[in-house]
Amino acid sequence: MQKIMTGKVKEVYAIDDDTLEFAYTDHISVFDKIIPSMVPHKGETLCRTAKYWFNILNQNGINNHYISEPSKDRMDVRRVQIIRDYSKIDNTTKNYLIPLEIICRHYAAGSLMDRVKAGKVTAEQLGFPKGHEVKYGEKLPQPFVEATTKLEATDMNLTTEEAKKMAGLTDAEYDEIVKTTLRIDEIIAKEAAKRNLIHCDGKKEYAYDKERKLMVIDTFGTLDEDRWWDAEEYAKGNIVELSKEFVRQYYRETGYHKALYDAREKGLPEPDIPALPQEIVDRVSKLYVDMYERITGEKF
Repeated sequence: MQKIMTGKVKEVYAIDDDTLEFAYTDHISVFDKIIPSMVPHKGETLCRTAKYWFNILNQNGINNHYISEPSKDRMDVRRVQIIRDYSKIDNTTKNYLIPLEIICRHYAAGSLMDRVKAGKVTAEQLGFPKGHEVKYGEKLPQPFVEATTKLEATDMNLTTEEAKKMAGLTDAEYDEIVKTTLRIDEIIAKEAAKRNLIHCDGKKEYAYDKERKLMVIDTFGTLDEDRWWDAEEYAKGNIVELSKEFVRQYYRETGYHKALYDAREKGLPEPDIPALPQEIVDRVSKLYVDMYERITGEKF
């Protein structure tokens, strides 16, 4: 096998022209920064959770790139082209990674609330009546789907038209991506409800296969890509974060998040992200193991 890429949380190896192997590491990242702390068991739980969801997609007839799990922290998948020159992509291109991340939100939380407070997203855009004050944790009247860039160093929000142009998509093809995302989230919400979980929001990635048939790729439904809350606590008016969101909150509380985004807005050098205290590392590791068991219903 030939190593072809090291990502934020996984390494990618080429097995042959048609197959890749993902090796999930114990690295953790937030705000497009890799934290200099290793989280025990994180890679294995991520891989096994992703495998669980891909098997459910197969049961529901949703095309995806998953082939097999050679070990508990590795996954073999179908290989597609990565085309960084967007001018070479159009609606006839086949077997390529669609250079978008599709975010679907069902509750007001995380960076969405930052944008609401900054006036970058309005209540009406989220489906609320004009003048409604959006509150953290509030269920949205309708799913809020948007696209960001995938291949840039930091994710940038895109309009629907920008997303379609960048990825070489027709209106109908973009609509299919949105509908597929909503269908997957319906499946996730149904499964999560059995485990007393709320699926708050999440990210999906897609490619086209050799017949230009839409294909779900990468990883989804894990603690890295998705936000989870405890349903019982939510019913009492409490939000208990059950994803790496509490790691993001740690960096918000320490002031690092503000310093980082101030630097990005001003085009200044970005400050290095500090390591996590051991207490937080231990909590994160336990959370990943506990949530693997809770999401999948399987023992770690």
